Amino acid sequence: MEICYLGAGSNVGNRRRNIKQAVSRISLLENTELLKESAFMQTAPVGGPAGQPKFLNAALKIRTGLAPLKLLKELKSIEKELGRKKGRRNGPRTIDLDILLYGDRVIRAKKLAIPHPRMFVRDFVIRPLSEII
Repeated sequence: MEICYLGAGSNVGNRRRNIKQAVSRISLLENTELLKESAFMQTAPVGGPAGQPKFLNAALKIRTGLAPLKLLKELKSIEKELGRKKGRRNGPRTIDLDILLYGDRVIRAKKLAIPHPRMFVRDFVIRPLSEII
């Protein structure tokens, strides 16, 4: 079992409900336990198309027995269940789930980079994350 930190964000539809539904689904994953959830933080979009709505963001602390790529696959499945569609990079989305940290591992693979490569320059990640670490 590893301690992991996840980022969650939404700027389409009922943002709070989208994140809460994602958290609920994450807590139901096999060999996974939700340990802590940050407060929500509203932020302006970073990058992506102009004129998109503000994001609501949060960070989660979990304990999981899922391997990193399996966890990523499950998170992508949750995004799809909650209506996320493929679109422009950094564009509007119902839910965005990212693995920020996975124990003390450093992973650089085609589909997964841990620690998340841009987390240290994004206030909307660092502030909620620092609240739960």
